[in-house]
Amino acid sequence: MIYAVWLPLLVPFLAGPVGHRLAACLPPRQAAWLLTVAAAGLALGSSVALALLVVPGATHLRVVAVLGRLLTPLRTGSPDAVVAVAVVAAALLAWSVARLVRGANRRWAQVRRAGRLAAHAHGELVVLDEPGPDAYALPGSPGRIVVTTGMLHALSAAEREALFAHERAHLRERHHLFAAVVDLAALCHPALRALREPLAYALERSADEAAARATGDRGLTARAIGRAALAARAAGTPGPARPAFALAATAGPVPRRVAALLGRPVEAAPAPRTRTARRLTAAALLACLVLSGAAALDAARDLHAGIEAAQGESAGK
Repeated sequence: MIYAVWLPLLVPFLAGPVGHRLAACLPPRQAAWLLTVAAAGLALGSSVALALLVVPGATHLRVVAVLGRLLTPLRTGSPDAVVAVAVVAAALLAWSVARLVRGANRRWAQVRRAGRLAAHAHGELVVLDEPGPDAYALPGSPGRIVVTTGMLHALSAAEREALFAHERAHLRERHHLFAAVVDLAALCHPALRALREPLAYALERSADEAAARATGDRGLTARAIGRAALAARAAGTPGPARPAFALAATAGPVPRRVAALLGRPVEAAPAPRTRTARRLTAAALLACLVLSGAAALDAARDLHAGIEAAQGESAGK
Protein backbone atom coordinates (compact mmCIF):
# COMPACT_ATOMS: atom_id res chain seq x y z
CA MET A 1 0.00 0.00 0.00
CA ILE A 2 2.88 2.39 0.76
CA TYR A 3 3.69 2.74 -2.93
CA ALA A 4 0.52 1.72 -4.75
CA VAL A 5 -1.70 4.21 -2.94
CA TRP A 6 0.21 7.16 -4.42
CA LEU A 7 -0.28 6.15 -8.06
CA PRO A 8 -3.96 7.22 -8.34
CA LEU A 9 -2.88 10.66 -7.10
CA LEU A 10 -0.05 10.96 -9.65
CA VAL A 11 -1.55 9.37 -12.78
CA PRO A 12 -4.04 12.24 -13.43
CA PHE A 13 -1.07 14.50 -14.20
CA LEU A 14 -0.43 12.32 -17.28
CA ALA A 15 -4.03 12.53 -18.46
CA GLY A 16 -3.85 16.17 -19.60
CA PRO A 17 -1.17 15.78 -22.30
CA VAL A 18 -2.70 12.49 -23.46
CA GLY A 19 -6.17 14.08 -23.55
CA HIS A 20 -5.02 16.91 -25.81
CA ARG A 21 -3.49 14.42 -28.21
CA LEU A 22 -6.60 12.25 -28.06
CA ALA A 23 -8.95 15.10 -29.00
CA ALA A 24 -6.73 15.97 -31.96
CA CYS A 25 -6.43 12.53 -33.53
CA LEU A 26 -9.56 10.55 -32.57
CA PRO A 27 -13.03 10.99 -34.11
CA PRO A 28 -14.72 13.61 -31.91
CA ARG A 29 -17.54 11.48 -30.57
CA GLN A 30 -15.17 8.71 -29.49
CA ALA A 31 -12.79 11.26 -27.99
CA ALA A 32 -15.60 12.84 -25.96
CA TRP A 33 -16.65 9.49 -24.51
CA LEU A 34 -13.09 8.44 -23.67
CA LEU A 35 -12.20 11.76 -22.07
CA THR A 36 -15.37 11.76 -19.95
CA VAL A 37 -14.98 8.17 -18.76
CA ALA A 38 -11.28 8.71 -18.02
CA ALA A 39 -11.96 11.90 -16.04
CA ALA A 40 -14.64 10.20 -13.94
CA GLY A 41 -12.49 7.11 -13.32
CA LEU A 42 -9.36 9.06 -12.43
CA ALA A 43 -11.32 11.32 -10.07
CA LEU A 44 -12.77 8.28 -8.34
CA GLY A 45 -9.34 6.65 -8.07
CA SER A 46 -7.74 9.73 -6.52
CA SER A 47 -10.58 10.08 -4.00
CA VAL A 48 -10.28 6.42 -3.00
CA ALA A 49 -6.51 6.86 -2.59
CA LEU A 50 -7.02 9.78 -0.22
CA ALA A 51 -9.50 7.75 1.79
CA LEU A 52 -7.04 4.85 2.02
CA LEU A 53 -4.32 7.21 3.29
CA VAL A 54 -6.61 8.38 6.08
CA VAL A 55 -7.26 4.91 7.52
CA PRO A 56 -3.79 3.99 8.90
CA GLY A 57 -3.50 7.27 10.78
CA ALA A 58 -7.06 7.03 12.03
CA THR A 59 -6.32 3.68 13.68
CA HIS A 60 -4.08 5.55 16.16
CA LEU A 61 -7.26 7.08 17.59
CA ARG A 62 -8.68 5.02 20.45
CA VAL A 63 -12.28 5.34 19.28
CA VAL A 64 -11.35 3.99 15.84
CA ALA A 65 -9.34 1.15 17.35
CA VAL A 66 -12.30 0.16 19.55
CA LEU A 67 -14.84 0.33 16.73
CA GLY A 68 -12.53 -1.67 14.47
CA ARG A 69 -11.64 -4.16 17.19
CA LEU A 70 -7.95 -3.48 16.56
CA LEU A 71 -5.36 -4.81 18.98
CA THR A 72 -2.69 -2.46 17.58
CA PRO A 73 -2.66 0.46 15.09
CA LEU A 74 -1.80 -0.37 11.52
CA ARG A 75 1.95 -0.53 10.99
CA THR A 76 2.67 1.21 7.69
CA GLY A 77 5.60 3.36 8.75
CA SER A 78 6.63 5.82 11.43
CA PRO A 79 3.59 6.64 13.61
CA ASP A 80 4.26 10.38 13.41
CA ALA A 81 4.56 10.27 9.60
CA VAL A 82 1.46 8.04 9.25
CA VAL A 83 -0.64 10.39 11.37
CA ALA A 84 0.64 13.48 9.53
CA VAL A 85 -0.16 11.94 6.14
CA ALA A 86 -3.61 10.93 7.40
CA VAL A 87 -4.36 14.48 8.58
CA VAL A 88 -3.30 16.01 5.25
CA ALA A 89 -5.21 13.36 3.26
CA ALA A 90 -8.34 13.88 5.39
CA ALA A 91 -8.16 17.64 4.86
CA LEU A 92 -7.73 17.23 1.09
CA LEU A 93 -10.55 14.69 0.92
CA ALA A 94 -12.92 16.91 2.91
CA TRP A 95 -11.97 19.89 0.73
CA SER A 96 -12.58 18.00 -2.52
CA VAL A 97 -15.89 16.56 -1.26
CA ALA A 98 -17.08 20.02 -0.22
CA ARG A 99 -16.10 21.45 -3.61
CA LEU A 100 -17.79 18.55 -5.37
CA VAL A 101 -21.04 19.02 -3.44
CA ARG A 102 -21.03 22.77 -4.05
CA GLY A 103 -20.19 22.29 -7.73
CA ALA A 104 -22.92 19.68 -8.20
CA ASN A 105 -25.50 21.88 -6.47
CA ARG A 106 -24.47 24.89 -8.55
CA ARG A 107 -24.62 22.90 -11.78
CA TRP A 108 -27.99 21.41 -10.85
CA ALA A 109 -29.39 24.86 -10.06
CA GLN A 110 -28.16 26.15 -13.43
CA VAL A 111 -29.70 23.21 -15.29
CA ARG A 112 -33.01 23.62 -13.48
CA ARG A 113 -33.04 27.35 -14.22
CA ALA A 114 -32.27 26.65 -17.88
CA GLY A 115 -35.00 24.00 -17.92
CA ARG A 116 -37.55 26.51 -16.61
CA LEU A 117 -36.52 29.03 -19.27
CA ALA A 118 -36.80 26.36 -21.95
CA ALA A 119 -40.20 25.22 -20.67
CA HIS A 120 -41.63 28.74 -21.01
CA ALA A 121 -40.50 29.00 -24.64
CA HIS A 122 -42.69 27.92 -27.56
CA GLY A 123 -40.99 25.94 -30.28
CA GLU A 124 -37.43 24.76 -30.65
CA LEU A 125 -35.99 28.19 -31.50
CA VAL A 126 -35.89 31.08 -29.02
CA VAL A 127 -34.97 34.45 -30.56
CA LEU A 128 -33.66 37.14 -28.23
CA ASP A 129 -33.94 40.74 -29.38
CA GLU A 130 -30.31 41.62 -28.70
CA PRO A 131 -27.79 43.24 -31.06
CA GLY A 132 -24.84 41.14 -29.83
CA PRO A 133 -24.36 38.05 -32.04
CA ASP A 134 -24.80 34.91 -29.95
CA ALA A 135 -26.25 31.41 -30.24
CA TYR A 136 -26.19 28.48 -27.86
CA ALA A 137 -27.91 25.24 -26.88
CA LEU A 138 -30.11 25.45 -23.77
CA PRO A 139 -30.67 21.98 -22.24
CA GLY A 140 -34.08 21.16 -20.87
CA SER A 141 -37.13 18.98 -21.49
CA PRO A 142 -37.17 19.64 -24.34
CA GLY A 143 -34.01 21.62 -25.07
CA ARG A 144 -34.05 24.88 -26.99
CA ILE A 145 -31.78 26.70 -29.40
CA VAL A 146 -31.29 30.30 -28.32
CA VAL A 147 -30.14 32.86 -30.88
CA THR A 148 -29.98 36.64 -30.86
CA THR A 149 -31.19 38.91 -33.63
CA GLY A 150 -27.61 40.08 -34.00
CA MET A 151 -26.51 36.56 -34.94
CA LEU A 152 -29.43 36.11 -37.34
CA HIS A 153 -28.43 39.30 -39.15
CA ALA A 154 -24.77 38.19 -39.35
CA LEU A 155 -25.52 34.95 -41.25
CA SER A 156 -27.27 34.01 -44.46
CA ALA A 157 -30.33 31.73 -44.37
CA ALA A 158 -28.28 28.63 -45.27
CA GLU A 159 -25.63 29.49 -42.69
CA ARG A 160 -28.31 29.89 -40.04
CA GLU A 161 -29.57 26.37 -40.76
CA ALA A 162 -26.04 25.01 -40.38
CA LEU A 163 -25.65 26.85 -37.08
CA PHE A 164 -28.98 25.52 -35.82
CA ALA A 165 -27.97 21.99 -36.84
CA HIS A 166 -24.80 22.41 -34.76
CA GLU A 167 -26.72 23.50 -31.66
CA ARG A 168 -29.34 20.80 -32.26
CA ALA A 169 -26.56 18.20 -32.13
CA HIS A 170 -25.45 19.51 -28.72
CA LEU A 171 -28.98 18.97 -27.42
CA ARG A 172 -29.57 15.60 -29.07
CA GLU A 173 -26.29 14.10 -27.87
CA ARG A 174 -26.59 15.70 -24.38
CA HIS A 175 -23.17 17.26 -24.53
CA HIS A 176 -23.87 19.32 -21.40
CA LEU A 177 -23.73 16.08 -19.38
CA PHE A 178 -20.25 15.26 -20.70
CA ALA A 179 -19.06 18.74 -19.75
CA ALA A 180 -20.65 18.44 -16.31
CA VAL A 181 -18.89 15.13 -15.54
CA VAL A 182 -15.45 16.50 -16.45
CA ASP A 183 -16.06 19.76 -14.58
CA LEU A 184 -17.03 17.84 -11.44
CA ALA A 185 -14.10 15.44 -11.84
CA ALA A 186 -11.76 18.44 -11.97
CA LEU A 187 -13.04 19.46 -8.53
CA CYS A 188 -11.76 16.14 -7.15
CA HIS A 189 -8.24 16.43 -8.59
CA PRO A 190 -6.76 19.69 -9.94
CA ALA A 191 -4.78 17.93 -12.70
CA LEU A 192 -8.05 16.87 -14.34
CA ARG A 193 -8.77 20.51 -15.21
CA ALA A 194 -6.47 19.91 -18.19
CA LEU A 195 -9.14 17.64 -19.69
CA ARG A 196 -11.72 20.43 -19.93
CA GLU A 197 -10.18 22.03 -23.01
CA PRO A 198 -9.78 18.84 -25.10
CA LEU A 199 -13.29 17.76 -24.12
CA ALA A 200 -14.75 21.12 -25.17
CA TYR A 201 -12.95 20.80 -28.51
CA ALA A 202 -14.22 17.23 -29.00
CA LEU A 203 -17.82 18.26 -28.22
CA GLU A 204 -17.72 21.19 -30.63
CA ARG A 205 -16.13 19.02 -33.34
CA SER A 206 -18.80 16.37 -32.79
CA ALA A 207 -21.52 18.99 -33.25
CA ASP A 208 -19.68 20.38 -36.31
CA GLU A 209 -19.66 16.96 -37.95
CA ALA A 210 -23.34 16.43 -37.12
CA ALA A 211 -24.17 19.79 -38.70
CA ALA A 212 -22.14 18.89 -41.81
CA ARG A 213 -24.07 15.63 -42.16
CA ALA A 214 -27.40 17.41 -41.65
CA THR A 215 -26.70 20.08 -44.27
CA GLY A 216 -24.79 17.80 -46.62
CA ASP A 217 -22.26 20.60 -47.18
CA ARG A 218 -19.06 20.70 -45.15
CA GLY A 219 -17.97 23.97 -46.74
CA LEU A 220 -21.24 25.67 -45.78
CA THR A 221 -20.93 24.41 -42.21
CA ALA A 222 -17.33 25.64 -41.98
CA ARG A 223 -18.35 29.03 -43.35
CA ALA A 224 -21.26 29.31 -40.89
CA ILE A 225 -19.08 28.44 -37.89
CA GLY A 226 -16.35 30.84 -38.99
CA ARG A 227 -18.66 33.77 -39.69
CA ALA A 228 -20.59 33.23 -36.44
CA ALA A 229 -17.34 33.19 -34.46
CA LEU A 230 -16.03 36.32 -36.18
CA ALA A 231 -19.28 38.17 -35.53
CA ALA A 232 -19.37 37.10 -31.88
CA ARG A 233 -15.75 38.02 -31.22
CA ALA A 234 -16.09 41.37 -32.93
CA ALA A 235 -18.94 42.15 -30.53
CA GLY A 236 -16.91 41.16 -27.45
CA THR A 237 -18.10 39.00 -24.53
CA PRO A 238 -21.45 37.14 -24.78
CA GLY A 239 -24.52 38.79 -23.38
CA PRO A 240 -25.72 38.20 -19.82
CA ALA A 241 -28.51 35.92 -21.07
CA ARG A 242 -26.14 33.04 -21.87
CA PRO A 243 -25.81 30.54 -18.97
CA ALA A 244 -22.25 29.78 -17.90
CA PHE A 245 -22.51 26.10 -18.90
CA ALA A 246 -24.20 26.63 -22.28
CA LEU A 247 -22.45 25.15 -25.32
CA ALA A 248 -22.03 27.51 -28.26
CA ALA A 249 -20.81 27.02 -31.82
CA THR A 250 -18.46 30.00 -31.45
CA ALA A 251 -16.47 28.41 -28.60
CA GLY A 252 -13.06 26.79 -28.71
CA PRO A 253 -10.33 26.93 -31.37
CA VAL A 254 -12.55 27.86 -34.33
CA PRO A 255 -9.73 27.95 -36.94
CA ARG A 256 -8.83 24.32 -36.11
CA ARG A 257 -12.48 23.32 -36.31
CA VAL A 258 -12.95 25.04 -39.66
CA ALA A 259 -9.79 23.39 -41.01
CA ALA A 260 -11.07 20.01 -39.85
CA LEU A 261 -14.41 20.57 -41.61
CA LEU A 262 -12.62 21.49 -44.83
CA GLY A 263 -10.34 18.45 -44.57
CA ARG A 264 -11.01 14.72 -44.59
CA PRO A 265 -14.46 13.72 -43.22
CA VAL A 266 -14.33 11.61 -40.06
CA GLU A 267 -16.33 8.89 -41.85
CA ALA A 268 -13.50 8.42 -44.36
CA ALA A 269 -11.09 5.55 -43.73
CA PRO A 270 -7.95 6.94 -42.05
CA ALA A 271 -4.45 6.23 -43.30
CA PRO A 272 -2.61 3.32 -41.61
CA ARG A 273 -0.30 5.73 -39.76
CA THR A 274 -3.33 7.68 -38.47
CA ARG A 275 -5.02 4.49 -37.33
CA THR A 276 -1.91 3.51 -35.40
CA ALA A 277 -1.67 6.94 -33.76
CA ARG A 278 -5.32 6.77 -32.75
CA ARG A 279 -4.94 3.34 -31.18
CA LEU A 280 -1.79 4.28 -29.31
CA THR A 281 -3.32 7.49 -27.95
CA ALA A 282 -6.53 5.77 -26.86
CA ALA A 283 -4.49 2.97 -25.30
CA ALA A 284 -2.38 5.50 -23.38
CA LEU A 285 -5.43 7.15 -21.82
CA LEU A 286 -7.01 3.79 -21.02
CA ALA A 287 -3.70 2.68 -19.50
CA CYS A 288 -3.82 5.70 -17.16
CA LEU A 289 -7.32 4.69 -16.11
CA VAL A 290 -6.42 1.01 -15.62
CA LEU A 291 -3.23 1.86 -13.72
CA SER A 292 -5.13 4.16 -11.36
CA GLY A 293 -7.85 1.60 -10.72
CA ALA A 294 -5.44 -1.32 -10.28
CA ALA A 295 -3.23 0.65 -7.89
CA ALA A 296 -6.23 1.71 -5.78
CA LEU A 297 -7.46 -1.90 -5.68
CA ASP A 298 -4.02 -3.20 -4.69
CA ALA A 299 -3.70 -0.58 -1.95
CA ALA A 300 -7.17 -1.48 -0.64
CA ARG A 301 -6.23 -5.16 -0.59
CA ASP A 302 -3.05 -4.43 1.37
CA LEU A 303 -4.98 -2.24 3.78
CA HIS A 304 -7.52 -4.99 4.37
CA ALA A 305 -4.70 -7.46 5.10
CA GLY A 306 -3.16 -4.96 7.54
CA ILE A 307 -6.48 -4.52 9.33
CA GLU A 308 -6.87 -8.29 9.70
CA ALA A 309 -3.37 -8.50 11.15
CA ALA A 310 -4.10 -5.66 13.57
CA GLN A 311 -7.28 -7.46 14.69
CA GLY A 312 -5.26 -10.56 15.46
CA GLU A 313 -7.10 -12.65 12.82
CA SER A 314 -3.88 -13.64 11.10
CA ALA A 315 -2.60 -15.21 14.29
CA GLY A 316 -5.89 -17.04 14.79
CA LYS A 317 -5.63 -18.55 11.34
